[in-house]
Amino acid sequence: MFRGTHRHSLDSKGRLSVPARFRDRLQALADGQLIVTINPTSTDSERCLWAYPLNEWEAVERKVAALPSTQPSIRRFQRLFIGHSEELRLDNQSRVLLSSSLRQYARIERDVVLVGQISKFEIWDAALWDRQEELMDDEDVLAAIGDLQL
Repeated sequence: MFRGTHRHSLDSKGRLSVPARFRDRLQALADGQLIVTINPTSTDSERCLWAYPLNEWEAVERKVAALPSTQPSIRRFQRLFIGHSEELRLDNQSRVLLSSSLRQYARIERDVVLVGQISKFEIWDAALWDRQEELMDDEDVLAAIGDLQL
């Protein structure tokens, strides 16, 4: 499971050093292979990337493929979500190279925040993540989770 928030910086080539906890899970679940794609639900304030271990991605991909592609909105979703997906592998220094197109989509320049989301993790531009935290409205969050007992 991917948990926690980790701050890192990309190197000059756009490589991201994956935190030890995330790296260990990626190695155990998928031999260091992961798929990175765009957040398909993102508004301008939520532009980030989603990173899945390969085995988790394969399950997500099956669900997306099963959607009725006769609907134009679903075809657009499939094109964006699957079309932006990139298969990556941890290198010997436990880094992944984020393509310029993915970095551009998520507005990632140098400083990033990795946010664990149980079966995947998100990759945010640090400044955008900081603004996102400031925008969080406790009443909205409490309304969204309803009667969930934590």
